Amino acid sequence: MNFESLVGHINHVQDALQAQAAHAVNLSLTARNWLVGYYIVEYEQHGEDRAKYGEKLLKNLAQRLNRRGLGERRLYEYRLTYQVYPQLGGVVAEYVVKNGQDEILRLTTAKSEDSTVLIEKLRSSTAISAVPQEAWQTPAKSLFYKLSATHLIYLSNFNDELKRAFYEQETIRGCWTVTELDRQVSSQYYERMGLSKDKKALQKLAMKNAQQLAPRDILHNPVTLEFLGLESQEVYTETKLESYILNHLQAFLLEMGRGFCFEARQKRILVDQDYFKADLIFYHRILKCHVIIDLKIDRFRHEYASQLNLYMNYYKHEVMQEGDNPPIGLLLCTDYGETTVQYATEGLSQNLFVSKYRLQLPSEDEIRKYLLESISEKEFMELKNAE
Repeated sequence: MNFESLVGHINHVQDALQAQAAHAVNLSLTARNWLVGYYIVEYEQHGEDRAKYGEKLLKNLAQRLNRRGLGERRLYEYRLTYQVYPQLGGVVAEYVVKNGQDEILRLTTAKSEDSTVLIEKLRSSTAISAVPQEAWQTPAKSLFYKLSATHLIYLSNFNDELKRAFYEQETIRGCWTVTELDRQVSSQYYERMGLSKDKKALQKLAMKNAQQLAPRDILHNPVTLEFLGLESQEVYTETKLESYILNHLQAFLLEMGRGFCFEARQKRILVDQDYFKADLIFYHRILKCHVIIDLKIDRFRHEYASQLNLYMNYYKHEVMQEGDNPPIGLLLCTDYGETTVQYATEGLSQNLFVSKYRLQLPSEDEIRKYLLESISEKEFMELKNAE
C-alpha cells in the first residue's frame, strides 16, 4: 500500500459508511414522522379527551413538545404525511420491529400481542389491505426505503394522486434532492411530460443536469394558457415553453382582454450601467398606461417583484407622457405562496400584480401510460423488492 492507495481506502470507507449512516438516519426519521402522524390522527378520532383540545390540538402539543423540535408546523407535516401515505403502515411496523423497537407500536395495541400481530394490526388500521394498488402507483417499500423523510413531506402537499406518483418515481429514478424536485415541479416537468411527444428524451434531458441526492443532504388564481394551442413537439424544454408564450402574441392579447396594444418584446432597459430585459410591453388604450409583463418559468421569488418594480419605475420616470397613467406590472409565475407575495410586494406599487399561469394539463391516461411504460421490468421488480 502506498500513500495514494491509503487516501483512496480512507475516502472509500468514509463515503460508504457515511451513506449507510445517512440512510439509517433517514429511515428512522421517516418512521418517526409517520408514527407521530398516526398517533395524532388516532387521538383525533378516538382520544378520550379529544373534545377538550379540538382544533387547538397541534398548538397544545407543540407547547409541550417544542423543546424537542416538534413545533406546530412539524406536527402538521407529520399528520399530513400519515394521511397521504397510510400504505406505509406495514413497512414502518416491520422496520420498527426489525430494529427492536416494537414497544413503540404497543402504545396503541395490546401489550400481550407479538410482533406479527402488531404488524398486521397496524396494516389493517390504515385500511391498505382493502385498497388495491394500481400498477402505476409507487410501492410502499420504495416510498419508505428510496425517498427521504423530507421528500415525503414535500410530496404530501400534492392533492393530485397521479401527479404525486409521477414525481415520486421520477425522484427515485433520478435520485433527486428535495431542492431538485422543487425545481422540477416549478418548471412544470409533469405538465411538459404530458405535452411532449418524445417523453424519454425529455426525461433524459431532465436527468442530465439534475442535482442528485448525497448523504450530506440527509445529514445536514390562474391565468390559463390553453389558448396557446401547443403543437406536438419532441421535447418541451423551459426555453421552448417561454418562446411559445411570447410568440403567440395575438392569442395572448385575446386572453388578456380588450384594449391591449403590443409595443415591445424583450425590451432592453438601461439603468445606470446595467441592462435589463422586460419580457412584454403593452400599451392599454383604455386605461392609458403601459402594461409590463414579466414571465417566470418558476415559482414566485421575492426578487422577481423587486425587478418588476424597477421596470415600472423606469417607465414611470422615463417613458410616461402627459396624460398617461402610471404603468401596471403583471408578474406571471408557475406558482406562489400568498404570504410570500404579500411580504415581498408590501410597500411597492399598488399596480404590481402577481398571478399564476398553467398549461393545458395532460390527460390522466397519458400520465398513467407514461408511468407504466417508463419503468422497465427490472426497475419495477427493484421497486417492489426495495429494502
